[in-house]
Amino acid sequence: MAQFFSIHPENPQQRLIDQTVDILRRGGLIVYPTDSAYALGCQIGDKMALDRVRAIRHLDKHHNFTLMCRDLSELATYARVTNADFRLLKAYTPGPFTFILDATSEVPRRLMHPKRKTIGMRVPDNRIALALLERLGEPLMTCSLILPGEELPLTDPYDIRQLLEHQVELVIDGGFCGLEPTTVVDLTEEVPRVVRQGRGKIEELETE
Repeated sequence: MAQFFSIHPENPQQRLIDQTVDILRRGGLIVYPTDSAYALGCQIGDKMALDRVRAIRHLDKHHNFTLMCRDLSELATYARVTNADFRLLKAYTPGPFTFILDATSEVPRRLMHPKRKTIGMRVPDNRIALALLERLGEPLMTCSLILPGEELPLTDPYDIRQLLEHQVELVIDGGFCGLEPTTVVDLTEEVPRVVRQGRGKIEELETE
């Protein structure tokens, strides 16, 4: 049975943030709010939790997972970033964007796209998510909470709890945080391009 925390979206209670991080460190899988809908999250190196994410979402081995970062300073550890890429990242983070980058050897192979060796990276504009990342001290492995057969993410924490109460350890109610997933921007080629248009808008980039 999943625990259920109501965390204030503007002033997250530190006690609940600490308890959430303890759950993550014990191998827990959580549902938490971001700036573009609710997401599933677990620790980077936790293979069992990652397998559970794949099962909930019905994901194949080609799915590009995302590392949720507290700020851009964590990017260089996990991704190769050119000066031009960094300028774009700096302009649009924090925000509802996922950037596909070439992964470094610090990223576990099971998180990468198996052929392209890429990883998604993002910095959320959400105080609960940022408080969790600050307390955890490392990025969170994450993906949008879009269930099989659905086009949009789940939005109501009470519905999420009812649907996933035996599949996750914790559901965080952080209020309404939108219907749209992130905009995905591929930075692995010479010219950046938008491969999925979501909540974030970058007018000057080409859309696939």
